[in-house]
Amino acid sequence: MHGEYKMPGGKLVVADLEVRGGRLCHVRVSGDFFLEPDSALDWIDAALNGQPAQSGEAELAAHLKAALGGRAAMYGISEEAIARAVRRALGHAR
Repeated sequence: MHGEYKMPGGKLVVADLEVRGGRLCHVRVSGDFFLEPDSALDWIDAALNGQPAQSGEAELAAHLKAALGGRAAMYGISEEAIARAVRRALGHAR
C-alpha cells in the first residue's frame, strides 16, 4: 500500500506499508524531508510497525511523538503529516 501527503508549507511524506493480522507491517517512510539524527527514520518505521491498522491520525501521531521522545529533529514534516500519509496508504484519504 502506498500513500503520500504534502504538508502545507512543508515537504512530501510517503508511506509504503502492508497490513497483516490487522496490524501495520513492513512500514517504510520516505520523502523529501530532513531528519536528525539519520537513525530517526528507522525509529519512525519501527514505531509504526505493529500498530493497529484501524488507528486514526491522532492516535498514530501521538504514538510517534511518544516513540521519538524528543530525540529527533524533523524539518519540513511532523508526526501528524506522517500519520496522514499512513492513513492515505490505508485508503483513508483526507
